[in-house]
Amino acid sequence: MAFSVTSSSAAIYGSGFSRSSSSSDLKVPQIGSFRLANFHATVNLSKKRCAVKPVNAEPKRNDSLLPQAASISAPEVLEKVEAEDFEQLAKELDNASPLEIMDKALEKFGNDVAIAFSGAEDVALIEYAKLTGRPFRVFSLDTGRLNPETYRFFDEVEKHYGIRIEYMFPDAVEVQALVRSKGLFSFYEDGHQECCRVRKVRPLRRALEGLRAWITGQRKDQSPGTRSEVPVVQVDPVFEGLDGGVGSLVKWNPVANVDGIDIWNFLRAMNVPVNSLHSQGFVSVGCEPCTRPVLPGQHEREGRWWWEDAKAKECGLHKGNLKQDSAAQLNGNGNGNGNGAAAHTDIFNSQSLVTLSRAGIENLTRLENRKEPWIVVLYAPWCPYCQAMEESYVALAEKLAGSGVKVAKFRADGEPKEYAQKELQLGSFPTILFFPKHSAKPIKYASEKRDVDSLMAFVNALR
Repeated sequence: MAFSVTSSSAAIYGSGFSRSSSSSDLKVPQIGSFRLANFHATVNLSKKRCAVKPVNAEPKRNDSLLPQAASISAPEVLEKVEAEDFEQLAKELDNASPLEIMDKALEKFGNDVAIAFSGAEDVALIEYAKLTGRPFRVFSLDTGRLNPETYRFFDEVEKHYGIRIEYMFPDAVEVQALVRSKGLFSFYEDGHQECCRVRKVRPLRRALEGLRAWITGQRKDQSPGTRSEVPVVQVDPVFEGLDGGVGSLVKWNPVANVDGIDIWNFLRAMNVPVNSLHSQGFVSVGCEPCTRPVLPGQHEREGRWWWEDAKAKECGLHKGNLKQDSAAQLNGNGNGNGNGAAAHTDIFNSQSLVTLSRAGIENLTRLENRKEPWIVVLYAPWCPYCQAMEESYVALAEKLAGSGVKVAKFRADGEPKEYAQKELQLGSFPTILFFPKHSAKPIKYASEKRDVDSLMAFVNALR
C-alpha cells in the first residue's frame, strides 16, 4: 500500500495518508524500504538497519516476516500489555462492529499487525481494513497444494486492493522428507495433523515471529466444537510474537460474533472479489486434497478433512481456542478427569437403549451376519458434546423401538479407550457407528449435526 510520511528532515514518496514525527524518532507504519526525497541514507531504527529504497519495490521474500516487521520501530503504544488487559478489552468490544474492532487493532499495533488471509471469505477482513483508512498488511500461507482457483483469487485480491500479499511457504526440506517417507496422500490414512504441521503451522510460526499481533477470520459459528468461545481479542496462548515468550502476541478476531450469512451479505454489498470455488459448493476453502463441496444443509466444516472425526477439524493454526484439557479430549487424547474413572452421572439412560459392555461391543464387531443392524454411540459421560446430544439420541432410540434397528451405547473413556481408538474409529467423543446387517465393518457418522432428524436420516440411508 502506497502512502506518504512527512517529517522535519525528509519526505517519503507515496500516497494514501500522512503522519508527522520528529527526525530523531521516525515512525513509519509501512513494511519494506523507502527512498528519501533529498538524500539517500541508511536509517538506524529500533537497533535494526534497513536500506532506504523506493516504496513500491516488492519486498524480498524471506523465511520469516521478522526482517520486515522488525526493521522499523513501532509506535509507543506497542508496549507489551498484560493478558488481563486484553481480557477486559475483549469484554468492552464484544458488542462492537467488525469495523470498529479492526480499527482498534490497526490503531494499537500499526505495522506490527497483519491480516491472515486464507483465500476464502477472509477477504471481508481486507475490506474492513480498507474501510478504516489505515495502512494494513496481509499475509497468507501457500501450502503448495491449494486449488488453482485460490491462486487466481490471490492475484485478483492484490489487484483489487493495490496490495502485495506476504506469502509464507513451507520448508522445502521438510516437505520433501514427508513426501518421500510417507507419500503424497498419507493424511488420508493417518490424519491431517502431520501434513498441516509441516505445510501450515511451522510457516505460520515463522510469520508470527515478526509480528506483535495478527488478525484472523475465525467465527464462533464455524465449528461448534472448537470455535464456539472465540473472543474478539485475546493474548495468543499458542504462538509467540516479535518480543518472544508467552504473552508476546495478540490475536484479533473481528468477525468472531458474526454469522456466516452476514459475512456473505457484506461481501455482496461491497462487491468485492470472492473465490470462484464458493459458487461450486465450497464453503470453507483449504488445500485441494483436503477440501470438498458440501451439500445443502451440511455444516461448512464438513467439507474439510471429511474422512476424520467431526470434532477434530482444526489444522493447528487455532488450537489455542480450546482449554488444554478440552483440546485433549476432543482430539481423542483426554480421559475426562485424570484417568476417566472418576464418578460421573451416566447419560443416554433409556429402556429403548442397549448398554454394551466391552465384551458386548467386541462380540458385535465380530459378527459378520447380524440379524439386525445396530447404531452405537461411543461416549464419555463427562463430555459436554455427549451431554448435548443425549436428548436427541434417546429420542432416536424411542423412534426406532420395534423397527428392527438396535440402538446402543458404549462408554469408551478410561480403560476401553485404547481399544476404541484402535478398533472402533474413535477420534473424539461422541463417535457414532452404524453396524449393517451383512457387513463386519461399522460405518462412522461424520456429520456434526446430531439432532434426531439428522441421525434418523443416517440410519434410514444405511438400513
